[in-house]
Amino acid sequence: MKIVDGPKPRLLVLTSTFPRWSQDPEPPFVYELSRRLTERFAVTVLAPRAPGSLERESMGGVQVIRFPYFFKRWEHLATHGGGILSRLRSNPFYYLLVPLFLLGQLWALVRLLHREPFDVIHAHWLIPQGLIAVLARRLTNRAIPLVCTSHGGDLFALSGSLLRRVKQAVMNESAMVTVVSAAMRTECLTIGIDPIKIAVIPMGVDMQQHFTPDPLIQRSDDTLLFVGRLVEKKGLPLLLRAMPQILVSHPQTRLIIAGSGPLEAQLRRLTADLRIDAQVDFLGMIGQAALPDLYRRATLFVAPFVVANGGDQEGLGLVLVEAAGCGCPLVCGRVPAVADVIQDGLTGILVDPHLTSEFAKTIIGLLADPEQRRRLAANAHQHCRAAFDWASVTERYGQLLLRAADGSTLKADQIRS
Repeated sequence: MKIVDGPKPRLLVLTSTFPRWSQDPEPPFVYELSRRLTERFAVTVLAPRAPGSLERESMGGVQVIRFPYFFKRWEHLATHGGGILSRLRSNPFYYLLVPLFLLGQLWALVRLLHREPFDVIHAHWLIPQGLIAVLARRLTNRAIPLVCTSHGGDLFALSGSLLRRVKQAVMNESAMVTVVSAAMRTECLTIGIDPIKIAVIPMGVDMQQHFTPDPLIQRSDDTLLFVGRLVEKKGLPLLLRAMPQILVSHPQTRLIIAGSGPLEAQLRRLTADLRIDAQVDFLGMIGQAALPDLYRRATLFVAPFVVANGGDQEGLGLVLVEAAGCGCPLVCGRVPAVADVIQDGLTGILVDPHLTSEFAKTIIGLLADPEQRRRLAANAHQHCRAAFDWASVTERYGQLLLRAADGSTLKADQIRS
């Protein structure tokens, strides 16, 4: 990415998901993009406070401000355990925090816009951050260009006529809207958004230094790996129910589950009911530094994604890209957004997310066919490195945000790798 000559334009990033500290296992994609954009921008991030976090600090050249919204020990709404939507489903108490969270971020943003000049705002998630940005601009009379990025749950799960109108208003108020998969662009079009302002730009994965193959690590012949939050749309019950059938053909098979979330207790009970406790390992949340070795040792990465009852579904599934970066073959539930990563039979295998027997049959076949696994893994690695490495992703976001800051007319097809 070319470094900007002279003073850098000031970029304000709004998010609800952000690391609490260095090496936090919280998903780092907003931080990673922000850190990489510091070559072109002076970046400030406004994120929610959490127990153990600092209210102000510098991380990787990014100035981080964390806003309070309740007593600090109970500020768990936005972080960990599956995000805001999963928190709300897991405990009704968290609904009481929602208005406090919205007001807390709005108040912090209004104060920040009064105090400091910014050239462009990048809001991650249409609701709440996009909505908060729209309100703050009006309250402060600051006509700062706004770019909104939707990651999936805010677009698919927040349904109903009122929320649909809110999403539509936020996108119409934005200079540009980015979505992380082609399936999400299609959903935006159904809401009535001008296609010229919708760009498909995924979040990235470091496939040059971090998520890479390692020929010195021996890949197992009988290990299935799942990495992700333990929430409904990840579909983990499907995989657990497929395990007894898999174990009949491959009795040495183990399933490793890396992640935590509100469904953990329920999933552990299901594992016990199926009498597969001895073959399933729940590792809990795993930091980014430890993930590559899990991917490098696994026989298959299995992501049994489903569309949740409330409509929530994957926006992309970056864990698929991480696994592919490490040379691990992919098996995934057939949901729309993963088509950007998996071409069925070429870069991975897609399975009907409601057919336990089909999942089991697919995994059994791949466990018995090392040559097919190697072919799928090689194709996925090549495809993902070209499409999802942070270098190309950051370049595209950098172009878009600079054009927004300059007040240039934006068109989705002008944003190139």
